[in-house]
Amino acid sequence: MEMDPKRTAVIFKAFCDENRIRILQLLSTGEKCACKLLEEINVTQPTMSHHMKILCDSGIVIGRKEGKWMHYSISPEGKKYALQCFESLTKVNDVENIQSCCEK
Repeated sequence: MEMDPKRTAVIFKAFCDENRIRILQLLSTGEKCACKLLEEINVTQPTMSHHMKILCDSGIVIGRKEGKWMHYSISPEGKKYALQCFESLTKVNDVENIQSCCEK
């Protein structure tokens, strides 16, 4: 997989805040209205909007507008890409004949 470092950094930024992790945990049981997330997370509305922007920009979460409310859910495509990035970054290449950088 060809990994875009900039996009990958945006994805992993989404996981670097405990409130965003809590939001993802809430979304793991299905789509939630922003008002429900706001009740559960106990942050101000502007702070919730900030977190949701980061999660949506990462592609991990998608939002849809229904009337005056936003409804959020985990994106299957975003989840798949994030998993591929993590797998690619943590894969150990078992290549024989790799010489240590310290060996002469």
